Amino acid sequence: MAILIGVHPVAEALRAGRPLDRILVAKGAGGARIQEVVDMARKNSIAVRFEPRPALDRMAGTATHQGVVALGAPQKYAELDDVSAGAKMLVVLDGVEDPHNLGAIVRTAHAAGAEAVVVPERRAAGLTETVGKAAAGALEHLPIVRVTNVNRTLEQLKERGFWIYGFDERGERDYDRVEYASPAAFVFGGEGKGLHELVRRNCDVVLRIPMSGSIASLNVSVAAGVALFEWRRRVRG
Repeated sequence: MAILIGVHPVAEALRAGRPLDRILVAKGAGGARIQEVVDMARKNSIAVRFEPRPALDRMAGTATHQGVVALGAPQKYAELDDVSAGAKMLVVLDGVEDPHNLGAIVRTAHAAGAEAVVVPERRAAGLTETVGKAAAGALEHLPIVRVTNVNRTLEQLKERGFWIYGFDERGERDYDRVEYASPAAFVFGGEGKGLHELVRRNCDVVLRIPMSGSIASLNVSVAAGVALFEWRRRVRG
C-alpha cells in the first residue's frame, strides 16, 4: 500500500480521484488546508482517523508530514504509446537517483506543460512517498512512464517524429540559442554523471546551460526548470 505524506499531495490525490483507503490526521492539527482535506475525504466516503502525531511520524517515516498522511493504492505507471500520441513535450531522465530531484522535476515538468516524464526501471528513483511529497501533488496529474531501456525509448520517439534534445555541461550549443522542433523530448542525466555516452549519442543535439563562476553545472532539477520554462516561453510566444 502506498503512503502519501503532506497536505498538498493528499489534497491533489483527492481531487484527482485516486483510490485512498484512509487518511490520518494528527490530533491538534488544524487550519483551512487540513480542514479542506478532511471535508474532501468525507465527501468521497474515505475514512478519516485522528491519531497522535508520533503515530503519523512512524507511518510516514518522517516528522515533516504536516499533520496529514494517506494510505492508498500504489501509483500506476503509464505506457509510452499512450503519452507520446499527440504530445508536444516529453521529459526523459537518464538515471536520476535522488527522489527529491525526481519529485522536483515532475512538479516542474507539469508546471511547464510537459505531457509526461519517462524514467528507467533500474538505477533510478521510483515513485516513493518522498517523490510524491517533493512533487507537491503533480504526480496525480502528470503521467510517469517507466521503461527498461532509455536508448531504445529514444529510438522509438525518433520513429514517432520527436526531436531529442540532451542537456549536459559538455553540450555543443547554448540552450537559449536553438530553435526547438515539435514534438520534442528533453533528456537530463543523473546526479554527478550527466548523460551516459550512448544516450548522448542518441540525442539529435546536446545543449548546455552557460554558467558564470567556477561551478560547472546546475543541480539536475534546477537545470530541468531552466530548460523547460525556456521551452514554455517559446511555445507561448
